[in-house]
Amino acid sequence: MKDQAYNLRRKMLLTDSAPAKTIAIVSGKGGVGKSNISTNLSILLGKENKKVLLFDLDIGMGNIHILLGSHHSYSIMDYIEEKVLEIDTIICENVHGISYISGGNGLKDIVGWQDKQVQRFFEVMDYAIHHYDYILFDMGAGATRETLEFLLAMDEIIIVTTPEPTSVTDAYSMMKYIYLRDGEKPFYLICNRAEHKKEGLETINRLQETVRKFLHKEIVSLGVLPEDSAVRKAVITQTPIVVGHPSSDMTLSLRAMVHHLTGAEYESTKGTGFVKTIRKLFFGR
Repeated sequence: MKDQAYNLRRKMLLTDSAPAKTIAIVSGKGGVGKSNISTNLSILLGKENKKVLLFDLDIGMGNIHILLGSHHSYSIMDYIEEKVLEIDTIICENVHGISYISGGNGLKDIVGWQDKQVQRFFEVMDYAIHHYDYILFDMGAGATRETLEFLLAMDEIIIVTTPEPTSVTDAYSMMKYIYLRDGEKPFYLICNRAEHKKEGLETINRLQETVRKFLHKEIVSLGVLPEDSAVRKAVITQTPIVVGHPSSDMTLSLRAMVHHLTGAEYESTKGTGFVKTIRKLFFGR
């Protein structure tokens, strides 16, 4: 009787709630500040009265919990492998106003999963998509088959680069890699660690022109994040910069980006069938 009541309540929630907007934050190479941006954007979205889930999919290199100054004993793999039975157990809630899930190393073997593991994976995704307003996925750097399949299922993709030539080249390669599979996927671009705003804007303009010329596609700039000494202090103290340094240049720039993310035009693409798409991409069913 208890299980029947739980399932009925859950079914009603899934029917009445709108699906979350899914956003992937990705980079062509490591070390560009992607996880820091994912963490702080999530917190600022939470401050806008959005219910936010941050999902760490940087397999083997996940550090979201460190940046949040938090620790949680379970990852999504603990649910998939039936080490825990309730989805709520793997979600660490109310950390600076958001929730997060750790990915776990086993996700790298997703293509070879058994049917039961696939089923439990989609139980988590189905739960998340109907219980949150936004799900931000902190993806691993670079492109693998698994990364690409996740990205193709997202509503939007935020590419993070720095002004360094190798970072710019790798960011373009990532966009091209995705574009060749789905030419309609929206791209949003952030230039991080710019010495000054002009340098960041020049980097963004250069990438926009390259994508326009060779891929015939427009990418939207979310803006420039400055090099800020407060970032290092925030990482050392394990306190997100938007919490510990609310007046820093970095925080002010991130706030402007969040206002863009929650704008009416951005909201119009919300909920394009993430779970259904990712099921088909990975498993053809």
